[in-house]
Amino acid sequence: MAEVLAPRAGFVLRRPGLALAALVLLLVLAWALVPDLFTHYDPLSGVPREKLHGPSAAHLFGTDETGRDVFARVVHGAALSLRAAVSAVLIALVAGSVLGLVAGARGGWLDAVLMRVMDVLLAVPPILLSLALVTGLGFGTTKVAIAVGVANVANFARLMRAEVLRVRAGVYVEAARAGGVRWFDVLTRHILPNAAGPVLVLGVLTFGTAVLEISALSFLGYGAAPPTPEWGSLVAGGRSYLASAWWMTTLPGLVIAAVVLSANRISRALEGERA
Repeated sequence: MAEVLAPRAGFVLRRPGLALAALVLLLVLAWALVPDLFTHYDPLSGVPREKLHGPSAAHLFGTDETGRDVFARVVHGAALSLRAAVSAVLIALVAGSVLGLVAGARGGWLDAVLMRVMDVLLAVPPILLSLALVTGLGFGTTKVAIAVGVANVANFARLMRAEVLRVRAGVYVEAARAGGVRWFDVLTRHILPNAAGPVLVLGVLTFGTAVLEISALSFLGYGAAPPTPEWGSLVAGGRSYLASAWWMTTLPGLVIAAVVLSANRISRALEGERA
């Protein structure tokens, strides 16, 4: 086991940017799982006499217009924002992978029809498609996650189809078919495992964009209803106080940016390792 883990540890330690990205995501994950370990403040109630206090040892991210601790709201909001992002990625990954697998494996008219539908989805920017979908679905974090997931299905479907077509041309797949192996077994044992790697890397990258898109929709008011803390709504809530309380918008925004950049850095490292 030590011999297996040592090269992996060296791979991370030789790349300080990758190590920092992993630490950021682990920290935010810890926020989501055990928020009370990082802050003792109530994210929903504040002390009016402490309103609009700047960052300090007592309030790392300052306080908002009602005296609530902004850091506590960011920490407690991690669970809602990350859960929505993970749900969106799973929806896009599962649905897109199934569509791409079917299209690449079956070919013919079914492939043509599915890919033309994916082309239509790809023609619309994901954030605009998400906005259109959530307008029809209604308000709420769950519906925002569904909308973002559906808007990203085409990316996974396209990539999975391309990988399936690449793997299908392999000698070992042709040998399995020539040996009388059932097509379903070839698909599940040979094609899918060898085509899944790039799709999983795309899933990590999409996690970052999903956090950004979900925060954007929350910023516009489509996420959880106030006073529930959600990263996008925290940024939106500080817009009126930018001149006097910049920390209300800037610090939650920096957390969102750090998570997105960290996910992008890890996805690039995974892609480079596969190459």
